[in-house]
Amino acid sequence: MESTETSIGLQHYWLILKRRWQPASAVFMLVVVLCSLSTLREKPVYEAVGKLSFKKISPTSSLTGLGKEIGEVTAIGESNPLNTEVEVIRSMPMLQKTINQLNLIDEKGKHLKIKDFLARLSVTNIRGTDILAVSYKDQNPQITVAVVNTLINRYIENNQIVNRMEAAAAREFLEKQLPQAEASLRQAEAALRKFKEQNKVVALQEEARSAVDVIARLEEQIGTAKSQYADLDAQMRSFAKELQMNSQQALTATSLSQSAAVQEALKEYQQVERQLAIEATRFQETHPVILDLRSKKATLKALLGNRIKTVVGEEAKLNNGNLQIGDLKPKLIEEFVKVAAKRQGLANQIVALSNVQLAYKQRMNVLPRLEKEQRELENRLQVSQSTYALLFQKLQEIRITENQNVGNARIIEAPEVPEEPIASRKKLFIVSGILLGSLLAMATALVLEAWDKSLKTVEEAKEFFGLTLLVVIPAMRKPDKVAKGNLFWRGKSDDKESERPIPKIMVKNDLHTPISAAYRMLQANLRFLSSDKELKSIVVSSSIPQEGKSTVSANLAVAVAQVGRRVLLVDADMHHPVQHRIWDLTNQVGLSNAIVGQAELRMAIREVMPNLDLLTCGVIPPNPMALLDSQRISSLIDEFTSLYDLVIIDVPSLNVAADALILGKKADGLLFVVRPGVVDFASAAFAKELLEKSSQNVLGLVVNGVIPNHEPHSRYYFANESYADSENMTNVKVS
Repeated sequence: MESTETSIGLQHYWLILKRRWQPASAVFMLVVVLCSLSTLREKPVYEAVGKLSFKKISPTSSLTGLGKEIGEVTAIGESNPLNTEVEVIRSMPMLQKTINQLNLIDEKGKHLKIKDFLARLSVTNIRGTDILAVSYKDQNPQITVAVVNTLINRYIENNQIVNRMEAAAAREFLEKQLPQAEASLRQAEAALRKFKEQNKVVALQEEARSAVDVIARLEEQIGTAKSQYADLDAQMRSFAKELQMNSQQALTATSLSQSAAVQEALKEYQQVERQLAIEATRFQETHPVILDLRSKKATLKALLGNRIKTVVGEEAKLNNGNLQIGDLKPKLIEEFVKVAAKRQGLANQIVALSNVQLAYKQRMNVLPRLEKEQRELENRLQVSQSTYALLFQKLQEIRITENQNVGNARIIEAPEVPEEPIASRKKLFIVSGILLGSLLAMATALVLEAWDKSLKTVEEAKEFFGLTLLVVIPAMRKPDKVAKGNLFWRGKSDDKESERPIPKIMVKNDLHTPISAAYRMLQANLRFLSSDKELKSIVVSSSIPQEGKSTVSANLAVAVAQVGRRVLLVDADMHHPVQHRIWDLTNQVGLSNAIVGQAELRMAIREVMPNLDLLTCGVIPPNPMALLDSQRISSLIDEFTSLYDLVIIDVPSLNVAADALILGKKADGLLFVVRPGVVDFASAAFAKELLEKSSQNVLGLVVNGVIPNHEPHSRYYFANESYADSENMTNVKVS
């Protein structure tokens, strides 16, 4: 499939070259001639070559280890570093200095221009090496050597100067940066020292490990104390239950039982209280004895309260039974008080241990932040120290490097005076001229083809109009001589009409040609177009003049007459009539005269060959449309069809006048003629639109004037070997 498409594409280009061979050949010959002339004017040219070797670092730096970065040949990204050196050698300042130093001049005696110098200069990287080859071409061999020597020496000098400048720039930069690095180092040291003083930091990691151990021991001590505290608390609850008092009350009761004043007052109070109880049984409440006893009781109670307050410091909330204890209770109370005191001691110990533990935990929570800050300060200090040390070291190195020869390029091959010129390029120029000429010739053909807006092939015509293809008529050959009875160029020089070429009636005179066969095929196809109704009248027209509609009309009429049918050929082109010239007749009386009644039909119609009559145009009227759109022309067509088997009417082209549309509606159909290479797309589109809007009965498409060798599918249309013709075919302009 791909090979078929390729062959079709090549055939298409070959046909384009055939159509445009004249301008393409002219362009080809012009290019070849110009290249040949340039080779003839070529003078011998000499070439001198010098070579430079590059190292990644200078030899001195590689030995001393100092200043390795200065002048180092390195690549940026994927680029070749030697390409950069090539551009340095080709730079404008370098070239201009060389031109000025050697006073190079051109053929006009002026200073050589940079672009001309570059055209002669070549700087290339020898593949796989770190070597650059510098060459220069000139007609003078001494100049080539001088240019190469000057250029490579200037490059080496420039390379050393640039490297020294880089070292000086680096030294100045380091001298500016070193004080700043030192100040930064001092600041980092002060910040770290201040941090340790404020946070009491000695060794954070050791402190963290120690704190973990202390917290663990405190946890153990707190647990033990809490266990003991729980045991003592249980004992206290047992003592309190048995003594019916708490530890404070027990301590108070012990103090009061041991006070003589309290016991004496208590004893008197109890006596008055007993006496009051006894007398209450004897006397009433209002009796003076009862009242006196009550007064004594109140006095003694107040005295007892004062003495208790004196002993314990406040009024004790004790009943009289707790103020007097026996021999057993004091021992119990003593044990109770001891347990309470020990319990209170454990409680205080637990609180103290918990506070210490909390302090350690708070310190532990702060330690990560302190460690982070310390690391940051230490890192900052370390960076400052490294930066300062590096800058100081580099400054010392760069001071030494600045005094070294830091060039990294050297001459490995000095140019020599060439004894012989370089090989002549005449053959190369000629071959290049042929190739360039071929390309330009092809491009010219393609450009002309693109500019040509005409319909070029039968296939384009079929696809554009969408009409039935009735026949393809090949182009007529241009005769070398004018034969008698077979005229192609006729007429007199004093007649303007005779100055236009007259079409040839090939069917009448040349029976065994592809053109005659095509017209016979056309008349046969017309007979089979309609099976129910015979065609009696047809109109022949085209998009524009020069497509051969008159030629088709005349030859079709002859082809129909040759098969025994009576035919009338009517020249209705009242703008540029041509049928009378084709048949070599006068045009004094014709269709226009018959329409207006100035002549009878039998006088106007003339027999031109057996079975074929011709009605010429006649006098050209000022307004042809008025005649052709009249009722008289309709009557004449009806009369013609009654007398003849077929009436063929030659009408103007569609873009000339509307006559074809008017007569096409009066006839049985319209035969449309197209000539590839003559009609353009715009005119064809206009004609197609007129045919569609006027609803014409278009019988089909006749493609006229086709050159077989210029048609991609010509073998489909001209395949009959009996009509093979080896002569070249050419277009002929017809009306």
